[in-house]
Amino acid sequence: MTPLTYLFVPGNRPERFAKALASHADRVILDLEDAVSPQDKASARASIGGWLASAEPASRARVLVRINDALSPWHTDNLAWLQSQPLSEVMLSKCETPEQVAVVLSHLPAGAQVLPLMETVRGVHGAVAIAQAPGVSRLAFGSIDYQLDLGVDAHSPALEHASVALTVASRLADLPAPVAGVTPDLDPSVVAADAEHALALGMGAKLCIHPQQIDAARQAFVPSPATVAWAHRVVDTWEHTQHPGAVQVDARMVDKPVYLRARRLLAQSPISV
Repeated sequence: MTPLTYLFVPGNRPERFAKALASHADRVILDLEDAVSPQDKASARASIGGWLASAEPASRARVLVRINDALSPWHTDNLAWLQSQPLSEVMLSKCETPEQVAVVLSHLPAGAQVLPLMETVRGVHGAVAIAQAPGVSRLAFGSIDYQLDLGVDAHSPALEHASVALTVASRLADLPAPVAGVTPDLDPSVVAADAEHALALGMGAKLCIHPQQIDAARQAFVPSPATVAWAHRVVDTWEHTQHPGAVQVDARMVDKPVYLRARRLLAQSPISV
């Protein structure tokens, strides 16, 4: 199943790595960027490298590392470090071009992927090309840095425009729906509302900064039992009708696009009814 929640953990806090993996997060992002001060970058790389060397393969498979962006003074050191790490996926901060993805990919093991984090106007503007670059797993939206770059606040419709742009770019490239940005507020009701809004814009997962955000974020992207039951009725009725142009389910007409949406919902759901 496509990951629904991504939890950030500072790379210089190795005592938190196991706790993060024990949470309900689908993926854990060991961070070398914003969560780590400049003087701690080297020690954070050492801490992450030590953990990766001893971690079980199943744990490593759930982990990404977020590296500093291509224009930062730490990017070259990050790339050199990546060459010796058993990582299957890396998040690239402030990604703006497909070429930046290719450079990171060239320092990773064969078969590894890059998850570009789109945090700037240039990045969102180039999302179609970036999404289609080889080795991209999916796109993510760094909404807080995007606000800073564009000079808007958290309530600006410009954030919705950027979210839809990433959604469209992901669909054009046949990638999973993009990952929505973080919610600074830890209140689960606020997180849930943000995640539901992201879902309405076509996003398919959420970045989290605290374990208590995870369940609230996940619920927004998981179809409810009632929705799953409806989807089963649609699929069963459609597939037991010969050559249907449309069928009737719950006193409503269902045509092929609705049937295909029901099938997609069942594929996304971890529950059955």
